[in-house]
Amino acid sequence: MSKSKRALIQITLSLILAIVAGVLIFQWSSNVTRKGPVQQVAETVPVVVAKVDINRGLKLTEEMMEVRKYTKDSRPSGAFSDPGQLLGRVVNQSVGANEAVTTMRLADESVIGGGVSALIEPGMRAMGVKGNEVMGLSGFVRPGDKVDVIVTLVVGREEIPVTKLVLENIKVIATGIQLTPPDEEGKAASVDVYTLELSPPQSERLALAATQGTLNFALRNEQDEKMVRTTGSNIPKTLAALRPSAPTRHIKRKKTDKVEVITGAMRSSVKF
Repeated sequence: MSKSKRALIQITLSLILAIVAGVLIFQWSSNVTRKGPVQQVAETVPVVVAKVDINRGLKLTEEMMEVRKYTKDSRPSGAFSDPGQLLGRVVNQSVGANEAVTTMRLADESVIGGGVSALIEPGMRAMGVKGNEVMGLSGFVRPGDKVDVIVTLVVGREEIPVTKLVLENIKVIATGIQLTPPDEEGKAASVDVYTLELSPPQSERLALAATQGTLNFALRNEQDEKMVRTTGSNIPKTLAALRPSAPTRHIKRKKTDKVEVITGAMRSSVKF
């Protein structure tokens, strides 16, 4: 066989091998592209959520809860996995539908009864006072609001009326039988009784003010924590408020003349 034929055969074999290798590589890369990257399935855990809106002060029942799957890293802190752990527990913060029921939204396990008693902070007391439209700002004082309490009393033998701020930044627990604000934003609800959360000394002060005087509420901004001290107001102070300033009087001094009198070695001054 001549050298030229041998070279032609080698070139032909090389081309065939190259084509086969190219086809194999193309098929392999096509299979990898079709399959795509391998996706890992995230691990999930059971979490108890509210099936319906649950208002504070209510006891949890099976009908109120269901179990949803959460990824392990998105599980809320203090969440529960078994609804049986929550049966009979009292909610001290409202829970919306599909929200996780957590320990932060539950009253202590020692609280076995729902209602107002479940909403009172440890060491505090709930006390109701008789209200009216004026006292409740035409019904715009709602559960969860903060108010200052102002009382008007008569003092002394002359029975002089005095008005004084006696309690401030007091939480309204309930208005009438409502433990939560109305669902409709801005809706007013005029009631006859307002239930406030107080310390024992504050409850004594309120009891005296309510039985001996006339109460009024002053609604506070929920973010206003500033403490205020007042001296109270009586009739003279009230009438003196917003009076114009008294004009300044300029007193003219009478001009005097001074004469120096010399008598021998003595000197004296005489004014005219």
